[in-house]
Amino acid sequence: MSERTGAKRPLWFDITLLVLATALLATLVGLGNWQMRRLAWKLNLIEAVENRAFNTPVDPPSGPISADKHAYLRVVVDGIYRQNLSRLVKAVTKIGPGYWLMTPLRTDREFIWVNRGFIPTGTTTTHVKEPAGMVRVEGLLRIAEPGGTFLERNDPRTGRWYSRDVHALSTHAGLGKTASYFIDSDHVGMPSDWPRGGLTILNFRNAHLVYALTWYTMAILLFAGVVYAVYERTKGHSDSDS
Repeated sequence: MSERTGAKRPLWFDITLLVLATALLATLVGLGNWQMRRLAWKLNLIEAVENRAFNTPVDPPSGPISADKHAYLRVVVDGIYRQNLSRLVKAVTKIGPGYWLMTPLRTDREFIWVNRGFIPTGTTTTHVKEPAGMVRVEGLLRIAEPGGTFLERNDPRTGRWYSRDVHALSTHAGLGKTASYFIDSDHVGMPSDWPRGGLTILNFRNAHLVYALTWYTMAILLFAGVVYAVYERTKGHSDSDS
């Protein structure tokens, strides 16, 4: 019986597949390693945020603000609210849809925008507690949110705000020197009072280990497939020589 040498794949074809598989394998391992680095970064971030958010409140920093160093830092500051310049920023919380009540606080150094809390849609100003005179604000330092959201852009001309962009808010309100951050205020007053402060979400999604294991598993399966293909090729070559 004659051998069916014509059905055998050419060597260059297998070599090409091997090169492509090797490149893909390196990519999968690289993605897994990147996710492990992201995991370490996320764990460090969670630890840092928890330390900042639950420590004794401090004065707001006077120098440049860095998200890595200052985000969610618990701060306390005294000032007077400019309630006539308050702005409503669209929000959806565990309470439901509504707005963040953003009010500039005049301190002895500069204006600082304060997110005084959440107000549900339909709540009138008569239901909102308006503190008078000097107030003490305690809460979490937050990094500004310029521009808007992924789907909606801030439109100061129509008074539609979708993100807490302190620069745009200050420009629209005609304020002078303003901090580059805002403060998420703790809740003030009775539990039923509006605005409802203290709703900052401190739970960070951390699925990097799952992603890393997924990439590594795919790499292992691909490696096993390559080994099997090489074995079959070698076996077939040995059988043809015998």
